[in-house]
Amino acid sequence: MSKITSFKFVTGLAIVLFCSFPMLAKDKKKAPNIVFILADDLGYGDVSCLNENSKVQTPNIDKLASEGVLFTDAHANAAVCTPSRYGILTGRYAWRSRLRHSVLMPWEAPLIEDSIATLPEMLKANGYYTACVGKWHLGWQWNSSDGSVLSFSDEERFETGYFKLFMKQCRQFSKKINWDEPILKGPTDVGFDYYFGDDVPNFPPYTWIENKQFLKKPTERKPRSMYGDAGLMAPGWQHEQVMPVITEKAQELIREQSKTEQPFFLYWALTAPHTPVVPLDDYKGKSGAGLYGDFIVEMDDFIGKVLATIDSCGIAENTIIIFTSDNGPEYETKDARWGEKPQVAKYGHESSYVFRGIKRDIWEGGHRVPMIVKWPAKVKSGKVSNRTVCFTDFMATIASMTGVELPDKAAEDSYDFSNELYWTCKAKKKRKSVLLSGEEYLFAIKKGKWKFIEGTTNLRNTSLYKLSRPDDILKDALYNLEEDPGEKSNLIEEYPQVAKELRDELNKVRNGI
Repeated sequence: MSKITSFKFVTGLAIVLFCSFPMLAKDKKKAPNIVFILADDLGYGDVSCLNENSKVQTPNIDKLASEGVLFTDAHANAAVCTPSRYGILTGRYAWRSRLRHSVLMPWEAPLIEDSIATLPEMLKANGYYTACVGKWHLGWQWNSSDGSVLSFSDEERFETGYFKLFMKQCRQFSKKINWDEPILKGPTDVGFDYYFGDDVPNFPPYTWIENKQFLKKPTERKPRSMYGDAGLMAPGWQHEQVMPVITEKAQELIREQSKTEQPFFLYWALTAPHTPVVPLDDYKGKSGAGLYGDFIVEMDDFIGKVLATIDSCGIAENTIIIFTSDNGPEYETKDARWGEKPQVAKYGHESSYVFRGIKRDIWEGGHRVPMIVKWPAKVKSGKVSNRTVCFTDFMATIASMTGVELPDKAAEDSYDFSNELYWTCKAKKKRKSVLLSGEEYLFAIKKGKWKFIEGTTNLRNTSLYKLSRPDDILKDALYNLEEDPGEKSNLIEEYPQVAKELRDELNKVRNGI
């Protein structure tokens, strides 16, 4: 068992833990604070400093980029949010868990395994105060009347028509929940000292959760006219207030912690611009890309408020700020309840920039995301990096930046990229390739300029794929991303040896060889 997991769920062992990590134990004042800002469904092209033709302006994010390192080849480990969040917090590819298709459903059991070391645990064991504010979507153990939990197997997730069946089971399970009892195995059981949020903005229960308790019981049925899956909500629940409330909570936490000598880690998981697309009235009409663009403008403004709070508290110099998005963008759907989404034909705004695909897709638009790292004390401003990095790399990189020894068996898919931030750091191992996954158990491997996609003919059930999917997703594909970032020309017949080498490497990683 690793140094971290051997102390899992145990308090009162701070002295022992500090002895394992003497750097922070002896000089906590020099340990940097960390504010991790995770947008939800923000596309690469939704950030104006990355898209010269953007119809949406993001001045606060742009300023952050000018003050830190802007990564142009950063990737979510998966093209949907539950597995990408798992990758951030564990340093592991999410397909190593039970979830290898889609995302967790409403009321589903926790995804992070008890035996797995996490990023907040690592920091907490080294003297950090750790907090999560906003969206969670990694499951809870809801207190049910009969003690049962809701969990779907990998096999069930691959059954045709699984979604409707799952939702029926989810609604049945919700009737057994005891609203007065604590919710277990959530953020505060995987290393966070504090949690405040709404779990998932489009899933019930529509109410605030603080640590392990509902702040208001969800006693009313959500109206059909309100966006989101059917279920219960707290009286007076308003989607429009989620972003303002979690912003105020993040500011409050920063102010409180800045008054102490203890370093802090804030994982601020936004709910914008994910549906429901609900900008406040003050932001409507502020962009050139409809309500979706307006919601991004609101998000950027709220990010600016949090950054200003960090400055006003006098802690900016020694605070690491990381900004990214959990996956690629979404587009407009015919169902009005999903909210307004950008149409290129209507607004001329390319959320995916020049990349093919959107959220859920194995193409670049599904998983290539904006990413910025700022740390005035050590990181020079204004650098643009084309180094390939992945969400799973955050755990090893943050360990290096804070002087923590990462346990040997933890975060097995994490590579330290801190030497890309400042020359005084020497990474122990450098990422040579990255394994990527789409929503529907599609895999790709990217190495240098080459990207190999394993087609759906390798799956046992290709009926999962809608008829609207293009035919080329049924075949193995090889793309030269330097020459063809839009993934239009499949070169697999021209470079069969390159495809074979990448296929072999993909299988080697996936099979744990």
